[in-house]
Amino acid sequence: MSYALQTLWHEKSRYAAGVGAVAFSAVLMALQFGLMLGLFTITSTPLDHTDPRNVWVGSKDVKAVDLGQPIPVSHIGRIGERPGVMPPEPYIAHFANFQKPNGGTDLCFLLGHAGPAGASDVLDSNLRTALTEPFAIVMDESDLEKMGMRETGDTAKINGREVRLVGIVRGLKSLAAPWVLCSHYTASELMGALLPADHTKYFIAQCDTQERANALAKELREEYPEMTVMTANEFSVSSRLYWLLRTKAGIAIGYAALLGLAVGAVVTMQTLYAATIASAKEIATLLALGIPRSKVYGMVIAQAFWIGILGIVVAYPIVMLLKFGAETAGTQVILRPEVLVGAAIITLGMALLAGLVALRSVRTIEPMSLLR
Repeated sequence: MSYALQTLWHEKSRYAAGVGAVAFSAVLMALQFGLMLGLFTITSTPLDHTDPRNVWVGSKDVKAVDLGQPIPVSHIGRIGERPGVMPPEPYIAHFANFQKPNGGTDLCFLLGHAGPAGASDVLDSNLRTALTEPFAIVMDESDLEKMGMRETGDTAKINGREVRLVGIVRGLKSLAAPWVLCSHYTASELMGALLPADHTKYFIAQCDTQERANALAKELREEYPEMTVMTANEFSVSSRLYWLLRTKAGIAIGYAALLGLAVGAVVTMQTLYAATIASAKEIATLLALGIPRSKVYGMVIAQAFWIGILGIVVAYPIVMLLKFGAETAGTQVILRPEVLVGAAIITLGMALLAGLVALRSVRTIEPMSLLR
């Protein structure tokens, strides 16, 4: 290992292309998956910005938070009073038609809460109080221009009913249809005939601990198999996976990452192959001295290993810099430890595979070549 590393250092110009190719592959893979996680985190925003101890109860076989079907408000009695559980609250999550004050229409997504369990964590006490007014709404600042809104007090129409902007928040970016926060009463009135009378979309039961939330979800699933019951975390993961698989974005991003790996593998392979050919006389001398060919093979693999390690080391600060640039531009990139470690392991495996393929150059070298 040390000899292989010394060789890389003394012949760094020869191996620089391989290190660069590995770094390129690692950067591309980490950023691709970081962008994907950031993109699909938005699909679970209503869940991620409420209390994680919540248990969500909806209609049968709901895969994502925006796909719930109407359920009778009377079903709230199915949850009832249980130890360690706050009184359940109705919640509306539904697409609606937003008529801009300056003309034109667009889709928005109503989030109507009835109490503290369903209230988004971006709402302070003043905004929660303001939303108790009928037809009052709150929006994220990133969506104001798109929806023709400028400041607090502006009015627009949702499904033909006039609403008034009473507050502006940050941290509630949307993927397509802007999130519109309001009370359950306002959401119900705005939905009109689209939501049958005495119906809602979800019930939210807030538990005193996460363990109690897990237990309650299990209890309700056993008691009412015809309803969807999940903890906030389970529903969040389900929503992200649904849209990831539904839009085939995972396949596209995976394909791009594989393309980057392929480019890195080919360049690394050619770098090792050329370096081995250039060292043919030295290798032939080692073989003539009785050094087993297996040790020479091991040296080439060790070089591939160190090229992979150096490439990953070079890639890390580049990934962090690009992540900062993307987030400055308003694009969320989530680089969890498992993403970074996974990208590093796959990239290192690619470098080692390139080393194995490059061994074919060693097989053609014989001690007799010294006599030519």
